Amino acid sequence: MSVSALPRVGGAAPIMRQPHRHPRDDGSVPAVSHRAAAPDDLVARARAAPARCGAVRVLCVDGPAGSGKTTLAEALAAAAGGAPVVHLDDCYEGWSQPLGEPLTARLRDWLLDPWARGDAGRHPRYDWAAGRFGGWVEVPATPLVVLEGCGSAAAGVRERAALVVWVEADEGVRLARGLARDGAALQAHWVAWQAAEAAHFAADGTRAAADVVVRT
Repeated sequence: MSVSALPRVGGAAPIMRQPHRHPRDDGSVPAVSHRAAAPDDLVARARAAPARCGAVRVLCVDGPAGSGKTTLAEALAAAAGGAPVVHLDDCYEGWSQPLGEPLTARLRDWLLDPWARGDAGRHPRYDWAAGRFGGWVEVPATPLVVLEGCGSAAAGVRERAALVVWVEADEGVRLARGLARDGAALQAHWVAWQAAEAAHFAADGTRAAADVVVRT
């Protein structure tokens, strides 16, 4: 599915570039188990890091579909006292949403640039049953925001992040979780998505750039 043009929120405001986050590609970020990744500790790390999106500390939770990102993101939000969570499932335009720059540009326009100015961000919510975007969701520029989903820590997003968490699980486990949730009829969509996300992650170096790697 091609991505249709959507309105830019607040116009094309200039982006103040933040210090580059160098990929940690030396193998120095060992994976920890889901139980060992205490949400309180991860939130504390994010709060202790510099804010790179105005006064907002963006905590990115990225990784392949079915790895457990949403579960961890909700736990992080609770540990942060009810911080907003942006689920990228709401921002994709269906199964063939391109990851990388097409998605990153949307996140800049809808969320990152407004937060950097001290304004609320807003994004449309995709209706997966109807196959189209619905109404807009406002996300205030709170001290900490959790950004969760495949592509949430792509290069153009993670330069604005206070902390990047990568969540992973074996491919077969992820597929089984996805089909248990969405139904076996969507297996072809899941397999195609897994191929697309693997290509994106390999090109982007997302895992290597993470501050924390969590294995579920």
